[in-house]
Amino acid sequence: MDASTLVIMASHAGAMLQARRLGKELLVGIHSDEAILENKGPTVMTLKERVSAVDACRWSTLSVPYAPYVTSLPWISHYGCHYVVHGDDITSDSSGEDCYRYVKAAGRFLVVKRTPGISTTDLVGRMLLCTKGHFIKSLTSTLDGHEGLGTSQERKVTGQEMKQRIRDYATDETGLKPGAEVWGWSGSKSAMEDHTVEEAGSHSKMVDGKSPKSGQRIVYVDGGFDLFSSGHIEFIRQVVKVEETLGRKQSWFENDAKRRRIAEAGEDYGPAFIIAGVHDDEVINHWKGVNYPIMNIFERGLCVLQCRYINSVIFSAPFTPTKAYLTDLPYGIPDAVYHGPTSFMPLTYDPYTAPRELGIFHEVDKHDFQNVDAGEIVQRIMKSRALYEERQRAKGEKGVGEEAVRRREKLEQEAKVLEGNALAARS
Repeated sequence: MDASTLVIMASHAGAMLQARRLGKELLVGIHSDEAILENKGPTVMTLKERVSAVDACRWSTLSVPYAPYVTSLPWISHYGCHYVVHGDDITSDSSGEDCYRYVKAAGRFLVVKRTPGISTTDLVGRMLLCTKGHFIKSLTSTLDGHEGLGTSQERKVTGQEMKQRIRDYATDETGLKPGAEVWGWSGSKSAMEDHTVEEAGSHSKMVDGKSPKSGQRIVYVDGGFDLFSSGHIEFIRQVVKVEETLGRKQSWFENDAKRRRIAEAGEDYGPAFIIAGVHDDEVINHWKGVNYPIMNIFERGLCVLQCRYINSVIFSAPFTPTKAYLTDLPYGIPDAVYHGPTSFMPLTYDPYTAPRELGIFHEVDKHDFQNVDAGEIVQRIMKSRALYEERQRAKGEKGVGEEAVRRREKLEQEAKVLEGNALAARS
């Protein structure tokens, strides 16, 4: 399959999941920035960033950069692909012709259903209009059909569909077998938002998956993971690299050790079991303001779940991993808690005091994508607003207008002032 992936979303991963289930390998072609600009409009993420995102998807076997916008038979045959997979929407090139006309004529085109969820257009609208209608107050209540839009029956159906998507995204690299374990955490609002309450809360399992195996170190990371980007992905990948380095020092990758693991567990596995805690919408908005997060907790959780570096996800994790919370994790106190080189949130305190006191806190080194976060992506959209407006007009959709853009800019400026005050107070 191939894609533009202007912004990496759960829907893109959903398409890759469906495609992966159709075969034994999935090669994902990624168009260049220039090809996307010519045929579709401005891209938000650079080619390098989009390749990073595709490489991180657990159902992708190989990413192929600079894939042609119009898919040809020699191109797919060169890579040994039998079929090309795409969604049920029509994709045209700059001349208005079907991008898949050649593979369709050859009978080598397969269609998958469009994955439910937000589109790039929806995301841009949220950014520019500063709406909060996408926020989820309680994921548990929404999944159970108690919250949300529509009638009681409609909410129950929506909740069941959301639960199924979580189960689908928690599958392994084949898309068919159990993969990541999924948990939900519940606690008081104070325990969720800050450090004033030392509360263990309670965990409930949402999806069964592969539990930690013998010898694996338990590693915890957390965050908002809004607009799940190359910055988040590279942070998690760096965590895996650090843990692999530690494993290498302990002969984890020696042939004898590998044979023992396969004999005992039936398969080989890495030296670390990575758990990702994902914060609630209201928690992120409490600290970041404006209308962050741009993606709600369900959308962000799916993005984290599809990442091949993650073994378990905890929805609604508290903002501060206190000693009580860490002690009560489903797998016990972790061997390590990692944080990235930069912080997206304007904090007035250090949320990682407990991990530091426990001697398990670590920071990853700086990396190429460390400044790519939700704020950076929003700024890119703002700077390219005119191009996005033209793209929407070409698609027959109403533009958001100058007033909405000015309002977003004002709110972002106010948020930066608050962030500066918070940093000054902390120092």
